[in-house]
Amino acid sequence: MNRLIISVVFVFFAINVFSQRQNQSYLDYIEKYKSLAIKEQYRHGIPASITMAQAIIESNAGQSMLAVKGKNHFGIKCGNNWTGKTIHKNDDNIQDCFRSYSEVIDSYEDHSLFLKRDRYSSLYAIPIKDYKAWANELKRLGYATDPNYANKLIKIIEDYKLDNLVYDNYSSDNQTTDNTDNNSNSVNITEDNNNYSVDINDLLVTTTNNGKKCYKLKKDATLQRVANSLNKTNIKTFLYYNDMYKDGVLKAGTFVYTSKKRNKADSRYRSYSVKDGDSMHSISQQFGITLKALYKMNNMPYGVAAEEGMILFLQ
Repeated sequence: MNRLIISVVFVFFAINVFSQRQNQSYLDYIEKYKSLAIKEQYRHGIPASITMAQAIIESNAGQSMLAVKGKNHFGIKCGNNWTGKTIHKNDDNIQDCFRSYSEVIDSYEDHSLFLKRDRYSSLYAIPIKDYKAWANELKRLGYATDPNYANKLIKIIEDYKLDNLVYDNYSSDNQTTDNTDNNSNSVNITEDNNNYSVDINDLLVTTTNNGKKCYKLKKDATLQRVANSLNKTNIKTFLYYNDMYKDGVLKAGTFVYTSKKRNKADSRYRSYSVKDGDSMHSISQQFGITLKALYKMNNMPYGVAAEEGMILFLQ
């Protein structure tokens, strides 16, 4: 009995110690921005674990003055070639100049480009999974002046298991022609084309989206019903234009296209944070982007589902 009590106390103590090591603000930050770090890994070959650990340290998990006011999450200074907005704070010198961004996503993208300079070329000879070597090489190359910078990066990565920040199914071997993400929009419904006639004004609003003439649904409807209202007989072409492999119910407010969508969104929209109820298909319809292009620009295998909180590139 005494041994059992001792074991229970030990387990409780171990769990309590581990929970104390984890900072809730760090956990919140990781959950909010992990998709950006993952995408930068697939775009530029920089480990997501390193990107996230650097962001946490440099921005104090998004709470630093530079992060709050300038959306600068990596402490990158202006440098000689920076022509964008700036923000100043005391650092190595009084009122040092730092880069300022319109969106957090710009900071992550600029961080990747910053590490693609010749000065950091030796990083890319290191295996992407070897975060310890990346951390030590960053320190050697002078990314930060803190003598313990590498150890701090490694500790955060290990404490928060950031080396697991990859999607297990991000592999070409796992690609499938069955687009499972479309399931929410692909309920099997068989309708007799001659059983009803639909007044277009009761069902659709003529509009444009992303420079394409299209229609917006006033109420839930199948694509076949939309085709009937427009006197379209070739449902296969309609399915193709709307990235649907079978007929299904589309929700009110959905855009329906009668020509192929574009390969990127309108210039006003650079990124989108996935919300509850969204799917890759609904997002592609919302911004007038082909589903294939949406997956490609986010380095995601076709068919992988969108997750709430994920930040998708639209350009």
